[in-house]
Amino acid sequence: MPLTSDQEGEIAALRADSRPTLRATVPALEEILHTAIPVLDHGFVRVVDYMGDDAAVVQAARVSYGRGTRKVSEDRGLINYLMRHRHTTPFEMCEIKYHVKLPIFVARQWIRHRTASVNEYSARYSILDREFYLPAPEHLAAQSSANRQGRGEVLSGAEADRVLALLRADAERCYADYLDMLNEAEGGEARDLARDGLARELARMNLTLNVYTQWYWKTDLHNLLHFLSLRADAHAQYEIRVYAEAMMETVRRWVPLVYDAFLDYRLGAANLSGKMLAVVRRMLDGEAVVQAGSGLGPREWRELMAVLGRT
Repeated sequence: MPLTSDQEGEIAALRADSRPTLRATVPALEEILHTAIPVLDHGFVRVVDYMGDDAAVVQAARVSYGRGTRKVSEDRGLINYLMRHRHTTPFEMCEIKYHVKLPIFVARQWIRHRTASVNEYSARYSILDREFYLPAPEHLAAQSSANRQGRGEVLSGAEADRVLALLRADAERCYADYLDMLNEAEGGEARDLARDGLARELARMNLTLNVYTQWYWKTDLHNLLHFLSLRADAHAQYEIRVYAEAMMETVRRWVPLVYDAFLDYRLGAANLSGKMLAVVRRMLDGEAVVQAGSGLGPREWRELMAVLGRT
């Protein structure tokens, strides 16, 4: 269950509490404010607060007093220019805060992005819920033979069943042992009134990495886009990519002009090295360039051919 009944009640109360404000608001984002977007089997992403909009980016770039009277087309052109030339400071004027529920191993990837303020659920203070991530069959794959940090062919049949059974059994056993060390029953009562449980800060080390944790994650728009450029990419691990894709929808609602520029100049773009660009120029001049005489290594050559849509 992604949300507890208490959390659902809290969200309903927050959404019912409407407040007048002189700050900029975005109706499309207000529609889903506080609402949980389901991710994976027990996870979610939800926006709990934000500051700024497309106009705030434009205002910061122009350093004007008000929101301005320029046309949307002019704002779009300026935002495209800022994105294209990597003028990042205006995008830092917008901020957003998410509440995220995610498996611990995904959180350990996520926390490598050190440009956000993070406050995580404390397993030293509270007991983690009995919820752990199990991959859907289509995402259960063997190790890639060509990529040390990627996946290969999808497992099937008896092998897939065996791996899923191992993942489930290990998670359930370790969680049961976790409760036993804490001297806790499933309902929260003590199992054995004659003994104290192990300290929570020690018992948690026995849990598997697919157990779910939660955190609040606040960042500015520039660093959010950097996170998404890496984690919404097709090469990112599936389990973190689906969180990034859910967050992409919130960005689309929040700052649609920035979102379009981001798709065009980041996710849909490619960076070429100086040597790559020289090869492209030679090709445009009609030269039949091959890897051996290109000045590029085999991997860089393959990357360039992929960008150009050539085998």
